[in-house]
Amino acid sequence: MSQPLLKVTDLAKSFSGVWALSSAQLTVGAGEIHALLGENGAGKSTLLKALAGAQPQTRGEIWFNGETLPVDDSPVERQNKGIITIYQEFNLLPNMTVAENMFLGREPRKRNLIVDERAVNQEAQVILDYLQLNVAPTTPVARLSVAQQQMVEIARALTLNARLIIMDEPSAALSDSEVESLHRVVRELKNRGVSIIYVTHRLHEVFQLCDRFTVFQDGRFTGTGAVAETNVEQLIRLMVGRDVAFNRRPASVTHHEDKPVRLAVKGLSREKPPLDPHGIALHDISFHVHAGEVLGIAGLVGAGRTEVARCLFGADAFTAGSFELDGVPYQPRDPLYALDQGVALVPEDRKKEGAVLGLSIRDNLSLSCLSSLLQWRWFVNTRKEDDLIESYRKALQIKMVNSAQEVRKLSGGNQQKVILARCMALNPRVLIVDEPTRGIDVGTKSEVHQVLFDMAKKGVAVIVISSDLPEVMAVSDRIITLSEGRVTGEIHGDDANEERLMTMMAINHNTLNAA
Repeated sequence: MSQPLLKVTDLAKSFSGVWALSSAQLTVGAGEIHALLGENGAGKSTLLKALAGAQPQTRGEIWFNGETLPVDDSPVERQNKGIITIYQEFNLLPNMTVAENMFLGREPRKRNLIVDERAVNQEAQVILDYLQLNVAPTTPVARLSVAQQQMVEIARALTLNARLIIMDEPSAALSDSEVESLHRVVRELKNRGVSIIYVTHRLHEVFQLCDRFTVFQDGRFTGTGAVAETNVEQLIRLMVGRDVAFNRRPASVTHHEDKPVRLAVKGLSREKPPLDPHGIALHDISFHVHAGEVLGIAGLVGAGRTEVARCLFGADAFTAGSFELDGVPYQPRDPLYALDQGVALVPEDRKKEGAVLGLSIRDNLSLSCLSSLLQWRWFVNTRKEDDLIESYRKALQIKMVNSAQEVRKLSGGNQQKVILARCMALNPRVLIVDEPTRGIDVGTKSEVHQVLFDMAKKGVAVIVISSDLPEVMAVSDRIITLSEGRVTGEIHGDDANEERLMTMMAINHNTLNAA
């Protein structure tokens, strides 16, 4: 490698005496796509925040574009030097237009200092055309899909003359076609000489897109090299310090036809919400799941997977349909009713809907089962509460300082484990898990899968919704596919492969009617 664009040496960061990062190293060349890998809690986010100027390092040096960066640089100063970070939670103002977000605070102005809106929109259009983003610069960001908002973030980075763009889990919420578009844009940026730090848990992306990689484990640098000279097994070993086996659900436990039907859904339908431009209608959806069975629901983005889960949990209204839970009518009018009946949901968006981020781990876990922890009707039995928390900490291997730690300070994988633990504490009859391992590292993914298997072994009916087809095939006894809000097929897990599932998921309304 010639003179690098970025070189991080011996970088460390401590929080109240706890080292989140120690002796980190990272070297990125000009025009290089560099994968930054590691389990949740490995120190990746801490490093990214140090690079962005959001958190000063405790020690170490960051060398960028020929100069050593001051420790006290602000995020704006780092942006002005060409380091742009695109976080998982976008920094866009939803009520402002695409162009306004792209040039916020740097708008072209007329002689009288009034913003030249025509110039703003024209300059924005040039960049949008370059990115092949087919949206008008005058479109409010709130009307855009997640993939389109991400492209607006990239467009904004280009207006800032970015030399280095840091992308934190950019593909986590995208469909396959959207990921392809993202990869095309990243390669275009590389051709322009822009360097990319690409954080991902999807290892196949590393081999499709990246030139080099760096791995962290438990806050320490464990390896770097050329992607062409490594393989998946070596990367996993560097990330977790061990080999990780992704076991398929054992064939001996995947047939449940002789077990009672736990949940039956007949004719579930709902109209498209009038105020939601991305809302999905559901049409006559029927299926069932047995006690002890893991049922997978697969479908492309917009197929209605999440909408089905939310209707079953009482979070969204529906216009038609009947349900039975253990043979008894079940009408999920709201989440409290669903929980009372033993139906639990791990939602797709764990940060907004799954956990109360500002509360402690203790409070998040106890919320679901307060009645069982009370003594004298009004007071929580802290000993029982401690025992509950410790049992789930051990069972799910939750990494935490103590139970008083705020959930927001946990890694994504450990946040997901806390939400799972809260659902497990309910002793549910049905557990619905929407995108159980999105944004989670390979080691934790294997652990989450085992939790789902253990729940099913105890007789819980588990419904797994995932955009990751290998995951659906690995965990499911049986799989149903959705397209355009309709069930398009059903297949036993042992008979499933990606090609068959994709074919079933691609069936459209006209094809179904013809059949």
